[in-house]
Amino acid sequence: MNYDGYTSPLSQRYASKEMQYLFSQNKKFRTWRKLWIALAETEKELGLNITQEQIDELKAHQDDINYEDAEAREKLVRHDVMSHVYAYGLQCPKAKGIIHLGATSCYVGDNTDLIIMRDALSLVRRKVVNVIARLAGFARTYQDLPTLAFTHFQPAQPTTVGKRATLWIHEFMMDLEDLEYLLGSLKLLGSKGTTGTQASFLELFDGDQEKVDRIDPMIARKMGFAACYPVSGQTYSRKVDARVMNAIAQVACSAHKMSNDIRLLQHLKEVEEPFEKNQIGSSAMAYKRNPMRSERIASLSRYVMVNALNPAITSSTQWFERTLDDSANRRLSIAEGFLAIDGILDLCMNVTDGLKVYPKVIDRHLRAELPFMATENIMMDAVKAGADRQEMHEKIRTLSMEAGRVVKEEGKDNNLLDLIAADASFPQTREELERSMEPSGYVGSAPYQVEKYLAEEVTPMLDSHAEELGISAEIFV
Repeated sequence: MNYDGYTSPLSQRYASKEMQYLFSQNKKFRTWRKLWIALAETEKELGLNITQEQIDELKAHQDDINYEDAEAREKLVRHDVMSHVYAYGLQCPKAKGIIHLGATSCYVGDNTDLIIMRDALSLVRRKVVNVIARLAGFARTYQDLPTLAFTHFQPAQPTTVGKRATLWIHEFMMDLEDLEYLLGSLKLLGSKGTTGTQASFLELFDGDQEKVDRIDPMIARKMGFAACYPVSGQTYSRKVDARVMNAIAQVACSAHKMSNDIRLLQHLKEVEEPFEKNQIGSSAMAYKRNPMRSERIASLSRYVMVNALNPAITSSTQWFERTLDDSANRRLSIAEGFLAIDGILDLCMNVTDGLKVYPKVIDRHLRAELPFMATENIMMDAVKAGADRQEMHEKIRTLSMEAGRVVKEEGKDNNLLDLIAADASFPQTREELERSMEPSGYVGSAPYQVEKYLAEEVTPMLDSHAEELGISAEIFV
């Protein structure tokens, strides 16, 4: 480790090795060479004077990149693409003259970026699927466990622990739809030339437009894409970057929301994120169990959401067929956006895989508020027994205010049932009132909704992504 220079926390602490490789030098420059091979093969197949011997020489050195030669050349010429063309030519003297033939720098630069984003989006999708799978198991386990629900973080009608988890799942499911759409619509730039007109290729093929039209589809197939973008300047539209980064920002939004809920639940001591045997929660307060992983999810998610502005602004400020003020920004924003969302999803998998639920605490909190929530049923039962509805409503309102005062000002338990039982206007006895306090009677259709949602929406999706399930997450700190 370099202790005297800056190192990115995304590579040192957060992102997985798999995502880091996608944005590594090896992935980038090996992809450049694959693209040069694809271009040379295409040109040969369309009739240019390129030999199989030259193609074989290029393939023999596809992965053993002579970085020292490229770096020395770049110091001299200040051009990364031409430096790697030169270095590749040193290894492939027979093919030297046909490397990069007819292409501009964006042929390797932009196509490589699109390939890396495709692969990175696929990894993000796989991890989102696994987060959903973990949450689905959690929701199924706790679909019947009543819990106090909140609106405005104030006690509201009960729900179940499993139903609350489906709200998290639902947002990740929407993100998955966006990721699927993006992966299905992402195209390659192809080889469009300096201003997107393919003029150099029209020259190479002596004005044969039919052959020029075949170049992009052939390259796309060789690189695993269905098609290339139909028109471009020198670069593919930077709006593609904005779409991609917006999609992963939405994943971050879902993760942030879930992590906030978990942090609040941990404060209530109802649900806790995993806490390891030797983990230290605080340097000063040894008893603490801080929700540090959920807090890290929130922290990194804010970074990803804000970072989505970078490609949007970059896209909006491009001039005509190309300008280079996108380059430095894209090197940072795209790579770091993906590295950060990767770390977020690893944390989400880790947290949702080990959520600890405390049913007795949940029950205690719910029962402390349940008498207020049962008042409508109590009032209806009194009306059925002959009481006046408006009079009962006013009495319950008055008694509820008194019970609330006792809880808040005197710090005592909720005594609303005692107050109602002592009021002769109500026909129910204290025992009858107590029997009406079964929490499961107040959760509405929550258990059914969980079962229905999992069966109709989540399980079919998981079945269709069965080959992507089962990955684990390594948390480095």
